[in-house]
Amino acid sequence: MPEVLDQSEIDALLAAVDVGEVKKEEKPAQIFSRHRRPGQVAEVRGYDFKRPERVSKDQMRSLQQLHEAFARNFGAGLSGFLRTIVEVKVASCEQMTYGEFISGLPNPTSFNLIDAKPLEGQMCLEVSPLIIYPIIDRLLGGSSTDLFIPQRPMTAIEARLISKVTSRGLAALTEAWAGIRQIEFSITATESNPQLVQIVPPNEVVVVVGFELKMTNRAGTMNLCIPYNVIEPVMEKLSAESWFSSGKLGTDEKLRQRVTHTLARAPLTVRGMLAETTITVGDLRGMAVGDLVMTDKPVTQPIVLCVEGEKKFLAVLGNYKGNRALKILRAVTPADRV
Repeated sequence: MPEVLDQSEIDALLAAVDVGEVKKEEKPAQIFSRHRRPGQVAEVRGYDFKRPERVSKDQMRSLQQLHEAFARNFGAGLSGFLRTIVEVKVASCEQMTYGEFISGLPNPTSFNLIDAKPLEGQMCLEVSPLIIYPIIDRLLGGSSTDLFIPQRPMTAIEARLISKVTSRGLAALTEAWAGIRQIEFSITATESNPQLVQIVPPNEVVVVVGFELKMTNRAGTMNLCIPYNVIEPVMEKLSAESWFSSGKLGTDEKLRQRVTHTLARAPLTVRGMLAETTITVGDLRGMAVGDLVMTDKPVTQPIVLCVEGEKKFLAVLGNYKGNRALKILRAVTPADRV
C-alpha cells in the first residue's frame, strides 16, 4: 500500500514549498512539432492500442440511458417477486477488452451466456455471489441476517432458483431494447468459472455495464458484457439523435400517416428498357438514319421496367387501346441477370 500523508505533513510540505526550501519539479519542454509557435502548449493524450475505443461517447451515453431504464424495470419486477424492496442502479458503463473483463471477475460466480436473436454472437451476464445467496435465502424463507457466503459453485437447486431471477432480468432487458430493435434474449449455458468461457478473443472490445443491487442489508454487483461485434449492426441506431427521433416517430401515428400521404402523391419516372448494348464513339458519330443497332437480347425475353433509374419489374410489350403498353410479370429478384 502507498504511504498516506496526514494533514500536518501536508501543511509542512506546502509551507516548505512557499519558503523555497522545496523546489517545484520542472519537466523539460518537449517538441512535438517543428511548426509550433513559442509558448504554445501541446495537448498530448495517452492511447492504449490494446484498448481501442470503438464505441463513441454518444453511443456509450445512449447505452447507459437504455440500461438505466432496464435497471428500473428489473428492480421493480424483482421487488414484487421477492416481496421486499430491491434497488437496482447502473454503477458504470465502460468499454474494455474481454480479457480485462474476465480477469476482474470472482471465481466461483454465476456466469450466464446469453443469446440475443436475431443478432449474431453471445453476451454474458455475471451475478456476484454476494447477492445471489441472499436472494436464495430470501426465496427459501430465511432472513439473511447471519448468512454465510460459501465459496463453491451453486448446486442444481440453487441454480434453478436463480434462473427465476435471471429470466425476469432478460424480460426487462428485452423491454428496454425494444426501442432500438426487437431482440429475444435467452440463457444458453451457465458456468461457475468465468475463465473457462471464451465467447470472443481476449483482445476483443466489449462494453461492460455494471449494476449495483441492494436488498435490505445486503448488496452485490451484476455485470452485463456486450461484445462489440454483437451490437455492431445496431450501433447507428444508438446515437442520441436517431434513438430519440425513432421513438417519437414510432409513437406519433398521425405524423406517419401524414408523411405516407405526402409521399404517395410524389411523381416517379417509369421507363421500359428494351435492351442494352455498347458501341464505340466512332460508331456513334457515324450513325445515320436507317442504321441498325444489334443487341444480344432475344425478342422473347421480358422487358425491364425501371423506376427512377432502378430496375424494379419484368414486363412484356403490347398494345392497350391503341397505345404501347407494358404488362408487369413480376418483381426483379437478386437472381435475375438484368
